[in-house]
Amino acid sequence: MQTFPLVFHTSPDQTIAWRDGASVSVRDFLADVRALADALPEGGHVFNVCTDRYRFTVSLCATLVAGKTSLLPSTHTPEMVRALASFAPDAFCLHDSDDCAIDLPRFRYPEVAHVDVSGEAQVPHIDGARVVAYVFTSGSTGVPVPHRKTWGFLVKNVRAAADRLGLLGQARATLIGTVPPQHMYGFESTVLLALIGGLAFSNRQPFYPVDIRAELDAVPEPRVLVSSPIHLRALFANDEALPRASLVLSATAPLSEKLALDAEARLDAPLMEIYGSTETGQIATRRTARTAAWELFPDIALTPRADDADDAGEPTMWASGGHVETPVPMGDALELIDETHFLLHGRKADLINIAGKRTSLAYLNHQLNAVPGVVDGVFYMPDETEADSEPVRRLMALVVAPRLAVADLQRALRERIDAAFMPRPLLFVETLPRNATGKLPRDVLTQLIEQERKRRAALSFTVPPDHPALAGHFPGHPIVPGVVLLDHALDAIGAALGTSVDACRIESAKFLSPAKPGEALDIAYETAASGAIRFTIRAGARAVASGALAAPSAGDARAS
Repeated sequence: MQTFPLVFHTSPDQTIAWRDGASVSVRDFLADVRALADALPEGGHVFNVCTDRYRFTVSLCATLVAGKTSLLPSTHTPEMVRALASFAPDAFCLHDSDDCAIDLPRFRYPEVAHVDVSGEAQVPHIDGARVVAYVFTSGSTGVPVPHRKTWGFLVKNVRAAADRLGLLGQARATLIGTVPPQHMYGFESTVLLALIGGLAFSNRQPFYPVDIRAELDAVPEPRVLVSSPIHLRALFANDEALPRASLVLSATAPLSEKLALDAEARLDAPLMEIYGSTETGQIATRRTARTAAWELFPDIALTPRADDADDAGEPTMWASGGHVETPVPMGDALELIDETHFLLHGRKADLINIAGKRTSLAYLNHQLNAVPGVVDGVFYMPDETEADSEPVRRLMALVVAPRLAVADLQRALRERIDAAFMPRPLLFVETLPRNATGKLPRDVLTQLIEQERKRRAALSFTVPPDHPALAGHFPGHPIVPGVVLLDHALDAIGAALGTSVDACRIESAKFLSPAKPGEALDIAYETAASGAIRFTIRAGARAVASGALAAPSAGDARAS
């Protein structure tokens, strides 16, 4: 039976954590672990939702020492909690919140008084075959799929990662994570990397740029910032000076070369991007500012299997060797360069084919977010069932770009992507509902799109009977003048788009039936790829007017 220590630090007096600016020794940490392990209630499975990274890590280790198993789902939704209860009926929730409402038996993290820890610190040794946690992914049917993680698997994986990143033996380095410890990347790179790599970690999870700057300042050098593209993009939104890091790690979403270059310049540190999956753990890295190629960890191999090809006939890559206990099919489109290097072309599920042309949502998202003025953006391809009565499914995009006009963004996109992939519609929103790791869960994105469709598809207004434009307009049988209808339509569409349409030219207008004073009228509109806007005004089911606004020419836009 092969065993591994719970922590790999070389001295009990070594710093393993920083709690709100104060250092915690390995000796004190192990005392907290033992105290919590003794206090845990019965039940073999623990749903650890502690938000403080120190409490989460103590809880993880106490769970392991007490012979229990952690449950680490990707979300904490009521549906996921019900799935956890079904998978592990004896599960209880371990939390550190005053208002935890998770529908499981709950146990609050106790603030235990320290016992005398002046003696020798005994480091527990854990059987390598011991299941530490079940990490859940969303299966193809929507039912969460558990993946067991043994202590031996995690030790081999994280030691390989620490070695690749040059962190083995760097006992003074402190990990600062903007990502939560419950997510696989945060779990590996802010918690396990500290325990197994012999490093320290900060208990805080800074989210906003000002908090990240403050946390970098709060702990001594050398500092390792463990982050994601969405957090890094926000951090570099202004030119304010940043404390120096010794290393920056990024994962959860593709990172652009420009953002990687910005990170290395602003933080005066190399940036390493991490590649892996829930099933395989981390298996490759690249220094994105210098190369597009990923380098596999030692002993890890990628093997194409022609007998397991996708719909386009491309073979599936299988990862094996090293810490990967059994071969795992990869869900990404990978291109081998040689035995140790490969290119990543995005998720296979993200590959789309329109009019015989192929691309990936990852590529489109990269091009959208590279447009100057775009704060955040994402492409979205509806499922077959979402296409409603449309003869074909159409790509759409949501974008946060408060200083860009629709026409300007569309012109910029036409220079970057094939016309077949231009989004229709292109929806401007105030923010995108990214989760704590910067990801956009598809179900959340679908809900946002449906809300935007409803908000924009039917804009209502009423022209009151005392409107001055009605005076003398067919006395005894007043109707709303066409110019008033157009004025309301332009104002409403401009407000919905978050921009003025004054520079647009009214290309056509048809008045199909009279509108009466006080009658409830709805405006439906659609933005074309050219920037033109088509609209219809209805009174119930009756069409009152329709028209089209032509996007302003470059000369018109400059003149305005």
